[in-house]
Amino acid sequence: MTATKRIPVSESVWTSLSDMNKPGQTYDGLLTEIIVHEKERRFLVEMAAIEVEGDFVEFAP
Repeated sequence: MTATKRIPVSESVWTSLSDMNKPGQTYDGLLTEIIVHEKERRFLVEMAAIEVEGDFVEFAP
């Protein structure tokens, strides 16, 4: 079942979202795309931090 929710945003955020929207793309699709990119970005930032700060042990296969 699909639920419709309303998310209040400022006029400037609405304008920015509208500018990012591809022709024919729904706001649901746009927000899904933004979420996927943000999750990937956070993962890469976390992996970079682990690489810098991590304490690694040598592993012999």
